[in-house]
Amino acid sequence: MDRATKAEELLRELGGRARLVVYVAGAPGAGKTRRLLEDARRLRADGKRIAIGWVETKGRPDLEIAAAGLPRIPPRRITIGDRVFEDFDYDAALRERPDVVILDELAHDNLGDAPHAKRWQDALALKQHGIGVIGALNIQHVETVAPTAEALIGYPVREIVPLSFLQAADEVVALDVSPRLLQSRVRAGKIVNEQDIDRALAGAFKEQTLYMLRELLLRTVDNLTLPVVRAGRTSMAAAFAYPNVDLAPYLRRTAAVAHALDLGLEVVPTPGVDKSALERIARDLGGEMLHDTVDAARVPEDTLRAALVALPHGKVAAKLANTPLPYDLFIVGEGQTYLGENPARSPYSHTAGDRLRVGYGKLTVYIGAAAGAGKTYAMLDRAHQLKAEGVDVVVGFVETHGRKETAALLDGLEIIPPKVVTTDGITCKEFDRDALIARRPQVALIDELAHTNASGSIAPKRFYDVLAVLRAGIDVLTTLNVQHLEGLGDTVLRLTGTIVRETLPDGILALADDVVLIDVTPETLRQRLRDGKIYPSDRIEAALANFFRIENLHALRELALREALRARQRERIASPFERLLLSIGSRDIDLPMIKRAGRIAARLAIEFAIAHVVDRRARVDPAVVDALRAEARKTNTEWIEEVADDVPRRLIEISRARPETTIALAGARRAPRWLQRPSFPRRLLDAGARELLILLPPAESVAAALPEE
Repeated sequence: MDRATKAEELLRELGGRARLVVYVAGAPGAGKTRRLLEDARRLRADGKRIAIGWVETKGRPDLEIAAAGLPRIPPRRITIGDRVFEDFDYDAALRERPDVVILDELAHDNLGDAPHAKRWQDALALKQHGIGVIGALNIQHVETVAPTAEALIGYPVREIVPLSFLQAADEVVALDVSPRLLQSRVRAGKIVNEQDIDRALAGAFKEQTLYMLRELLLRTVDNLTLPVVRAGRTSMAAAFAYPNVDLAPYLRRTAAVAHALDLGLEVVPTPGVDKSALERIARDLGGEMLHDTVDAARVPEDTLRAALVALPHGKVAAKLANTPLPYDLFIVGEGQTYLGENPARSPYSHTAGDRLRVGYGKLTVYIGAAAGAGKTYAMLDRAHQLKAEGVDVVVGFVETHGRKETAALLDGLEIIPPKVVTTDGITCKEFDRDALIARRPQVALIDELAHTNASGSIAPKRFYDVLAVLRAGIDVLTTLNVQHLEGLGDTVLRLTGTIVRETLPDGILALADDVVLIDVTPETLRQRLRDGKIYPSDRIEAALANFFRIENLHALRELALREALRARQRERIASPFERLLLSIGSRDIDLPMIKRAGRIAARLAIEFAIAHVVDRRARVDPAVVDALRAEARKTNTEWIEEVADDVPRRLIEISRARPETTIALAGARRAPRWLQRPSFPRRLLDAGARELLILLPPAESVAAALPEE
């Protein structure tokens, strides 16, 4: 890439000099003002001319210190009755023309004879005049959220910000904070006055209310960050709705499959469908309805922009099943209404139950989209807050990766020295769990949960060490990049073309007491990479051109948002199947299908079986069958092996031996030629299969390995 191309790319990402960045929080006290002041100091250190347009420090010493010395735009003074009020002075900001204005409380109604009625309008106008704005607001003020928020908090939301304002922003960043942490800040008098604490905890800061507001926050930001990418790498599921189909169960079951694949749901109306009813169902499922009417029969199968397409059983579905597709296809049986509520299961389910009896420590996971998101920084920052509150907190293991800001936060914290492990002449520093357990602090910081320990360590993976620390009754704060979740391997491969080598079971999130999203936009991550804050200088250009491509980072950010949401809803999992039956042949291509279908079954918490049914006349390679059997044993699942005269019919008989079983299989590899028999998925449908989940095989042969943090 030549210098001119790099410059054009950078300008395109930064959108010129003036940018609008909006932090959105679930509730007051989430740290918006602090984040604004930190950004102001960082920009000033980088040589930017910044000015505080409006922030409220509320007399807090830490915020007063953060704001000290930063340039301010003098406020307007407005007299109302016999009182004098202060407000942001938009005209003064235009006269001073700083590079960036810091503007808190964007939902605020301006006082007096202001140029604009609302502060968010001030922000848009400043950007139009070439002045950047970094601002913040609470999710309850967004027009699409306000009605629900009012019912939750028990009083009207009077200051409203249109969704179009957030859509116009260059960056919208979620400030995710644990409800328990917010409640502790309320009790400490850091959010409301002392006389209002009990009322706040029983009302707007009730734990369930905070969880709901947090979910509204993540869903809103998720909907705002849909990346525009080619089919097969998008993060959406498209469900075609027909007028002669019972839409509610069809869409609920499709939504459950989409949820297991970490996809957002887009409902596509076809001619004749009741759009108003369809939109209500889509909204109830957390999805969106496409307002244009589309006839699926007239859309070329290779142009559908979705990673999963759902269609009712019929002629269009049968046609698609007969051709190679760049997406997964869910063909939904007519009259199929099963939607089981299954308890979340994982290899650690018993551990989660044991904690109620033996007093395990609490686990908090800071999750992010990629290296450099700020997970370790947030964890260390929380450690200093705990220490200030008198909590005995110790650093078990933290990897700074040479980042000065992160290393500075280690000052003042007790650190357990690492254990030195030497194997085959290679020396590594690893977390010393025995030393930490012997020290027995109240809280331990243990970075990089997915890390693979050096050979010769007590445990092969760091998450086993974390489980041991939890068993000892010690609370743990830890960090994780979303791509390291085992169940997302296929999704990450599809979205980024990258194989993740270092993984851990999804069940670790089910064990966590809290999962905190550290949100950051792709543009910010790429800038941090350019500034040398993520990788050494010799790795920067390669990372920008490969894993840190803007498209990849958009996709990973969406996965992080959705996994954070998934962690809030982990009690029971809605599944459209009771059992998934994977049909495989004697082909090498079916080997990775066992892993893929097994992961889907695990995320749906359902039974999984594999059927290897071959034609009596077929020639079978024994070595391939042995490899398939061995892979099936790894999944600890039921293995069914038979020969049959009519393979499709026998598979259907096997599936119907257990109610609510759906057959999964690989899609057609090539379109059948004239006089050739149809593809195997089409033959299954012709033989009477009620519904099929046709999966795109993982393309591991063309994927690159993911660079570790």
